[in-house]
Amino acid sequence: MQVKRFFAADMRIAMKMVRDELGADAVIIGNRRVAGGVELTAVLDYPMQSAPAAKQPNPALEAELRKTQSRLATAHAELGAAPRAKSQDRQLLDEKPAAAAMPQPEPVAAASAAFDPRAVEAMYSELHGLRELIEVQLGSIAWGQEQSRRPQQASLWRRLQRLGLPAELSRSLLEKVAAISEPRQAWRMVLAHLAQAIKISKHEPLEEGGVIALVGPAGVGKTTTLAKLAARYVLKYGAQNIALASMDNYRIGAQEQLKTLGRILDVPVVQLDPNQSLSKTLAPLARKRVILIDTAGLPASDPTLRMQLEALSDRGVRSKNYLVLAATSQSQVLKAAWHNYRRCSLAGCILTKLDEAGSLGDVLGLTISQHLPIAYLADGPRIPDDLHLPRSHQLVSRAVSLQSGEEPSEEAMADMFAGLYNDSSRRAG
Repeated sequence: MQVKRFFAADMRIAMKMVRDELGADAVIIGNRRVAGGVELTAVLDYPMQSAPAAKQPNPALEAELRKTQSRLATAHAELGAAPRAKSQDRQLLDEKPAAAAMPQPEPVAAASAAFDPRAVEAMYSELHGLRELIEVQLGSIAWGQEQSRRPQQASLWRRLQRLGLPAELSRSLLEKVAAISEPRQAWRMVLAHLAQAIKISKHEPLEEGGVIALVGPAGVGKTTTLAKLAARYVLKYGAQNIALASMDNYRIGAQEQLKTLGRILDVPVVQLDPNQSLSKTLAPLARKRVILIDTAGLPASDPTLRMQLEALSDRGVRSKNYLVLAATSQSQVLKAAWHNYRRCSLAGCILTKLDEAGSLGDVLGLTISQHLPIAYLADGPRIPDDLHLPRSHQLVSRAVSLQSGEEPSEEAMADMFAGLYNDSSRRAG
């Protein structure tokens, strides 16, 4: 029997180390939180009780559950002991009033000694570690069953992961082609459903006119995109009916860039004061058919961001606000951007830096999950040549052309299925 301990930053990395070193037959017999991560104790050739193969229990999980149940029972007993001790002390004081005059030790001290916050914290930490361990194992089991029972679906899962699509979106797409048995047709239908799920703005914002504001975090290309939009309009309709405005009072470079653009295009540029009403500030430009507003990319914790979004929500202005998303951003960054800027009633989004992106899965996944129509695509520095109207099938083709050349590892697929299980359990809870 080979017993070994593994240290890692989180449970999934630790499980991968166990599988890589001891193989898939290794059994976890202990886990605990340690400084800097988790510690797993694994054993190879662990003796299993004789039972039908399909119903064999996991001794590691059962041992952890028994240990956790015992600690929970002890903690509940200790928490219940404190009020009982207080009631007994009150009875003694009522029966022996003479003793009340004498100094008595505080019963709270005994209760606080029994109720050790560190022990409770350690118990919760152990429960969290056990939950992670179960999720990782369930993900590995679920992925193994998917490969054995539905190999064609498993192959499609891998192909969608090469596109970088979120797991929930992948599952939704695969459910729609579950009845198709021919692999090539199934894949074509998956891509067709993906294209259908992408929302495109029904009308080009510049053609509709009005006040158009570009919002989003710093570095996604708002000012450059605004320059492309302005140049696109001027080349088509002239400079008489368009004006530029900036709410970015924090970056001198952005202000100068916009003023330079205004001189080149021969259009007026207005600097907006965040302390004044937006409708009053834009009143002199009321006759312009299109007003493009550049905004500052501010941290979510900055109070000025809230003021900026409230100004753009002014009903007197009726601004159409478009969230600018860089295709190079990671999934969590994209989700945070949508969460921070959705308060200003987003009309849609503009995808930038497509020429620098290694995958379109994350950004397409966000636009689909949040039902954000895509208004424009920007895929280069040229003004205005690198600004295009989107086409859903072209976006899917581009996503396929950028797919990873390597198959996702078994560990990555198991982790994805563990994440699906985790999301499902949270929704059920």
